[in-house]
Order: sequence, then C-alpha cells, then structure tokens
Amino acid sequence: MSGRVDKKAKTKIKKQPEKRVYDSPARQRQADETRSRIVSVAQRLLAESGFAGMTIPAVAKASGVAVPTVYAIFGSKKGIVSALLNQVLFGDAYHALVKTAREVTDPLERLAFAARIARQVYEAELPVEDLLRGAGMLAPELAAVEGGLSNQRYDAQAGLIDALQKGRLLRTGLGREVARDILWSLTSRDLYRMLVRDRKWTPDQYEAWLEETLVRELVRL
Repeated sequence: MSGRVDKKAKTKIKKQPEKRVYDSPARQRQADETRSRIVSVAQRLLAESGFAGMTIPAVAKASGVAVPTVYAIFGSKKGIVSALLNQVLFGDAYHALVKTAREVTDPLERLAFAARIARQVYEAELPVEDLLRGAGMLAPELAAVEGGLSNQRYDAQAGLIDALQKGRLLRTGLGREVARDILWSLTSRDLYRMLVRDRKWTPDQYEAWLEETLVRELVRL
C-alpha cells in the first residue's frame, strides 16, 4: 500500500483554481478621478456653505457617490481638507519644480531650489487657507492638518542636508540634525505668512531673502 494512492481517493482530489491577480490601470485611474472629483466638490461646498455645511453626506451627494465611499477614501472631514490642501499645493507646477531640483547635482543649486519650492507651495496655499478660515474651519483642526504637512516637509528635506554634508559644505560646527532644524524652520509657512501676508513683502523678495539666508546659515563660506 505504501507509495500507492487509492484511485477513489485520487479522484476526490480536485485541483484548486488559481487566484487571479488583477492589475488594472483603468481601475486605478477611475479611483484617482473619483478622489479628485470629491475633493473639488468639497472645495466648492466650502466656499458656498462653509466648513459646517461641508458635511460628508453633502459631499457624497454632490459628487455622485455613496457616503461610505467618502469615508473609505478620506476617513473624515479633516481627511478631506488634508487632501484638498495636498491637491492644491502639490500640483503639476510643484512636481515639475521638484523634478528639476532632483536632477541638479550641485548641493548649493539644490539649496536655491529649496527657496523656490517654498515660495511655490505657500503662494498656492494662501488662497485655500483663507478659504478654510473664512469657511469656519476651527484653528486647531486646520493646525493639525498643517502640522502633518510640516512633518512631511521635514522628512523630505533630509536628502538636501545629507548632500551638503557629503560635499563637506555644511557650516563649520553645524551638525546634521541642527542643520535640518534650521532648514525646516526657515522654510516654514509661518515665516512666509509673516513676511508676505503680514509685512507685505513680494514673493520675489521672500524667495531672494530665503535663498540668501539659507546659504548664510547652512553653508561653509
């Protein structure tokens, strides 16, 4: 009996159907379009009805999707606002600028791009931020969303500091972590708001000052 398989038992063994893995670019594209449409509708409702009026059911109805779909994609109203800021801030102009910056090999040139990128982001952000505040979004909620974006910026800037350090360009006595903190602080949205919105600097003035200041504070001259 050993080494032999009973014929009746063998006939009972059925080959399990293989699970198919679907890789559908069309499905992903449709999901991206749905997400983008919901964000655009949410922005319009913010302008028309305020933050209180931008309810999940209202967003779902105006977008032509089910309420659970909105929750599944964004989780909450704060999630929608976060996606709205991301869509506005990190659009085609931003990605083109970042792509160009990444192709630059000279760390000092990349430092200049840090000033250009900060200007690009905050110029795009101001009208949306004003809309959110005018629409009645509470300051703590908006601060929480902006805090997440600020953390993303801190993480993204590590490569620039590493490039300066690798090229032995960091100012004498300046450690990596302190250099990251300086870059992160000087490129903050709060500083942009104070200089451009409050003190009425032009964006050109801000960018030129920021580039000069970053070099002075970070680079060994």
